[in-house]
Amino acid sequence: MTGKLYGVGVGPGDPELVTVKAARLIHDADVIAFHSARHGRSNAKTVAAPYFRDGQIMEQLVYPVTTEDTDDYQGEIDAFYEEAAATLAAHLDAGRDVVVLAAGDPFFYGSYMHMHKRLKDRYEWEVVPGVTSVSGASAVLGTPLVERDEVLTILPGTLPPDELASRLADTDCAAILKLGRTFGNVREALEASGRLDGAWYVERATTTRQKMSPLADVDPESVPYFSIALLPSRSKPAKPKGEVVVVGLGPGTRAWLTPEARQELEAADELVGYSTYLDRVPERPGQQRHSSHNQVESERAAFALDLARKGSRVAVVSSGDPGVFAMATAVLEVAAETQDVPVRVIPGVTAANAVAAKAGAPLGHDYAVISLSDRLKPWDVIAERLEATAKADLVVAIYNPASKARTHQVADMRDLLLRHREPETPVVVGRDVGGPEEEIRVLTLGTLAPDTIDMRCLLIIGSSQTVVTDAGVVFTPRRYPS
Repeated sequence: MTGKLYGVGVGPGDPELVTVKAARLIHDADVIAFHSARHGRSNAKTVAAPYFRDGQIMEQLVYPVTTEDTDDYQGEIDAFYEEAAATLAAHLDAGRDVVVLAAGDPFFYGSYMHMHKRLKDRYEWEVVPGVTSVSGASAVLGTPLVERDEVLTILPGTLPPDELASRLADTDCAAILKLGRTFGNVREALEASGRLDGAWYVERATTTRQKMSPLADVDPESVPYFSIALLPSRSKPAKPKGEVVVVGLGPGTRAWLTPEARQELEAADELVGYSTYLDRVPERPGQQRHSSHNQVESERAAFALDLARKGSRVAVVSSGDPGVFAMATAVLEVAAETQDVPVRVIPGVTAANAVAAKAGAPLGHDYAVISLSDRLKPWDVIAERLEATAKADLVVAIYNPASKARTHQVADMRDLLLRHREPETPVVVGRDVGGPEEEIRVLTLGTLAPDTIDMRCLLIIGSSQTVVTDAGVVFTPRRYPS
C-alpha cells in the first residue's frame, strides 16, 4: 500500500497561523519535505518546526540554480523538479505518508504545485490551504484589501515594468509579490501608473521581523524576497502602529546577546541609545541610528516614543539587562504619561550574573542588588539599605560604585559594612566583564582599596557564609546554618 501525498500550507510566517489540520498532518507524517535554496534555510520548515515529532524523516529539496547561474534555467529547474518528485515517490512507494511544506498556500506561487503536477495521477493526495502572504500583509497593515465591487489583481513583480504599469492602472486594488531584485521595476511601474502614493510595503508579515511603510519611502537595496507591495482598498489604510522595544545587550561580549535580542535589533527600523552601547550593535542598511550621551535617559525615552508614534519600530538599547538600573524603567515611566505607545522589554544578561559566573557562584544564596549612585536618590537612603543588607547577612551586588564625580561612596560603603562583617569577608571585583579589558579580582572587605574601583566595575560583597577555595573559586552555599 502506497503512502499519501499532502501539500500543506503553513501560512506567512507566524507559527500560530498554521491551521489545526495542517499542524495535525505535520505531526503525524512519516516524511517532512521542504524546498530550500543552496544556503539550506527554509522559512516553511522554520514555521512548521513546533509541530514536528521525533523520528520523522526530513527530506530537503535543494534548488540547484538561480536565474543568475545559468542560461538554461527552465531546463535545469524542470530536471530538479523531476528528481525531487522521484525522491518523494520513493517514500510514497514504501508506504510512507509525505507532507510537503509550503510557505503561505501550496497553490499560491508555491513550489508544492510542481510536485503535485508530477505525482497527483499516481498517488492519493490532499492539499491543505494556508494563509497567504497577501492576507497576512493586509492584516498587519490594518486595512481591507477590497470592498464592495472593487477588483483585486495579484501580480508577480517579475513582469516587465510597462506591463505592470498597465495592469496597475486598470485595477482598483493590487498585491505585487516576488519583490527583492524586482523592487526597482515595481516602484517604476507604480509611479508610471500614478499609484505610487497609495502603495504600501510590507516585509515578513506576521513574523517578529515584520516591517511596513509607504512604499515610496523604502530603500531598494534593503528589500528581501519575502516582502510584498500592496495597493489596498481606496479607503484610507490604518496608519501602521509603531512600538518601542527596550533591548538588553548583555555586559559586553556578543556571545551574551540572546537570540531574541539579536532578532529585535535586526527587525528595528530605528535604534536609540547611549553612543557607547549603540556602537556595539552592527549596522544594518536602511536602519536609522540615534545616539546620545549617558545622562539623558528621560529625553532618550521621549525621543524613542515619538519615533514610534510616527509608525517606526524602535529599539532602545541598554547594556546588561534593561530592567536593572537601566533604560526599561526610564522608557516605561515616560510611556506611562500618555500610554499611547506599546513598550516591550527584552531581557539581557546583567552584570551581577556575569561577574558571579566568572568568579564561581557567589550569588548562590539570598542576595541584594544596590546601586551606589546618588544621582537619583540620596546617599542616606543608600546607606540605610546597605546597613539593612549587612544586618540581614545578605550577599550584596554593587552597581555604579564610583565615577569621576563620585569618589567617596566605595570607602563609605566599606566602612559601613565592616561594622557588621569581618574584614576577611570575600569581595569579588569584576571590571569590564565581557569586554577586552576584563579583569576578575578576589580580595577581602578589609583590603578593598576605593581608588582601584571605577564605573566599569561591579562588586560582589560576600556574606558570612561565602567561601573562597584554594583555587580562588568563590561560592555561597545554598544552605544557611540553623
